[in-house]
Amino acid sequence: MTDVVVEKQGHVAVVKIEHMKAMNALSTDMYAQLEEAFDEVAAMDDVYCVVLTGSSTVNKKGKTVNSFVAGADISEMSTKTCAEGKLFGNESNRVCWKIENFKRPVIAAINGFCLGGGCELAMACDIIVASEKAKFGQPEVGLGQRLARLVGMGKAKEMLYTARGNYSAQDALDMGLVNYVYPLESLMDEAMKLANEIAAQAPIAVALVKEAVNVGMQTDLNSALKFEGNCFGQCFATEDQKYGMAWFLDKNRDKPAKEFKNK
Repeated sequence: MTDVVVEKQGHVAVVKIEHMKAMNALSTDMYAQLEEAFDEVAAMDDVYCVVLTGSSTVNKKGKTVNSFVAGADISEMSTKTCAEGKLFGNESNRVCWKIENFKRPVIAAINGFCLGGGCELAMACDIIVASEKAKFGQPEVGLGQRLARLVGMGKAKEMLYTARGNYSAQDALDMGLVNYVYPLESLMDEAMKLANEIAAQAPIAVALVKEAVNVGMQTDLNSALKFEGNCFGQCFATEDQKYGMAWFLDKNRDKPAKEFKNK
């Protein structure tokens, strides 16, 4: 059974995690399915942005429960040895790193629980938008390298040391963990609106911007600026650069909207 599904909508791919029997918990198999889904999207030459989201289910009490990813699969991890635990941790880091460095921007649309490994997965994405019902936390007491980079050392240590899993979407917005908060019913519409806005830009240039920011955050400013300059120069070898600048210089305001070709 496939628990991670891919749906293409124009130039945007939606990757949805649908394993609500376990609240979308991340197991070894789930990480493998996520990797396969992003490999599938990578092969789509006309997809310029990705939205990663979770699903919902109705519980026995008739209540709708929403989850992006409620954490790692504790039932799988509970029996692991030290060596096996290290392998599991390294595998999760590898998949998150792959998403973080995916060739297209990735928007995480957080519809509900976003805890532990789910929070790590969200932070591997470029932009996070959340519903008002979303809950964030790092209850495992141990992971937080991306968290400290996003929200600062003090807040990250508070979240990690206390292992709280009840930070609201507004809390996440206030600390800089998420970009926007929306009502649940409009979350995906807003995420798709943002994704389509990104997808309308020159895809090669956007990919180079993503690479420049990711690399720049890991090095000193001088080296980052040199790398950025090289990325900027690469744009001038593309058809989209020539088309985009010609479009800008054309003063005819009745001309059609820009339409880049990813070349």
